[in-house]
Amino acid sequence: MKDVLSDQASEMPGGGASIAGAIGVILNAVYFVVGIIAVIMIIIGGINIMTSAGNPTKSANGRRTIVFGLIGLVIALLAFAITSFILRATKGEAGL
Repeated sequence: MKDVLSDQASEMPGGGASIAGAIGVILNAVYFVVGIIAVIMIIIGGINIMTSAGNPTKSANGRRTIVFGLIGLVIALLAFAITSFILRATKGEAGL
């Protein structure tokens, strides 16, 4: 019975049989949500620019929203890359 459970756990995304695997699964979910929020911010900023009707304040707010959305997306991607490297290194898969 124990072997069946460990086989099923190792088939989970991120290899949920270990603490590093469980952390990887949780972090991937967090990064997914952060990425979705960043894309929504970029879309909202674009809508603000398109509906500004020449109003420079609303247009500037839209541009700022897009920039902040892009910054958030870049930070999320960098965090994903760094934590993926660390989790692989703790599992011995980094090829160091």
